[in-house]
Amino acid sequence: MKKICKKLLALMIVVISCVGFMMGCGSGGSSSTSAAPSGDKAKDTLAAAKEKGVLTVASSNDAPFAFIDAKTNEFTGIDAEIITEVAKRLGINKVEMKQIPFENLLVELNNNSVDMVTDGMYVKDERKKLALFTNIWYKEGEAVVIPKNSKIASKDDLKDAVIGGQKGTAFLETAQKWQQAGLVKDVKVFGSQSELMLAVNTGKVDACITDGMVAGYTLSQDSSLSLKILSPYKAEASGMVAAAVRKNDKALADAVNEKLDEMKKDGTILKLLQKYGMNEDYVVSVEDGHISDK
Repeated sequence: MKKICKKLLALMIVVISCVGFMMGCGSGGSSSTSAAPSGDKAKDTLAAAKEKGVLTVASSNDAPFAFIDAKTNEFTGIDAEIITEVAKRLGINKVEMKQIPFENLLVELNNNSVDMVTDGMYVKDERKKLALFTNIWYKEGEAVVIPKNSKIASKDDLKDAVIGGQKGTAFLETAQKWQQAGLVKDVKVFGSQSELMLAVNTGKVDACITDGMVAGYTLSQDSSLSLKILSPYKAEASGMVAAAVRKNDKALADAVNEKLDEMKKDGTILKLLQKYGMNEDYVVSVEDGHISDK
């Protein structure tokens, strides 16, 4: 009797296993079949964004490039406004920002958690190995800030000037190199951006050297500062800024590039730069902008 029970039990286990195996194959086959279109569709980020009506971009919440305004809770900044206008022209009505630490932006991009990176990112050879860059959006580097009534009209006029720089920045190193070369009279060191700007505003120094985009944004936001950015001036350590997409998202990059070139030709890019305190010196022409991934 025990032997019969054992045989029946063994037979039941075999039957159950077979049924389970068949169900598993069916489920796997069904899952594989339904997942394939999803996977193919995911590769075409542009088509997926148009269908959803949303483009998701990554930023480290970095002002004035791409950040969430604490007062309005809106996605804003120069990069934010550029990509929002690009998306609009592509028929995508909404751009959402996902906040990610700057050093992880390209990692998360390649993890498919966002559609693209837009955060004042310089195009560099080591980054080109990880992502495909769009055409150059604008160039960005150091700026010289002077009082609005200053007689300084060019870099040559700094020879007799005392200029300020912020401790620990590459811009301070540039100022010190100028001093060593006899291009400025003296260099004063300050601990913060606000101290630096205040020193120029109150006449403690004749000018200061700092990050151009940050300076432009500061001057556009603080009307108490009677300052301006020296122009014309060619940044000596300028970086070329563009958006990054995944290597296989050429369709998205090409579409963004087409609209970006339109925005350069019709003056939209310049207007947006001016809104954030920039001027013509930061504009990159359509032709020069086509070198980002070459």
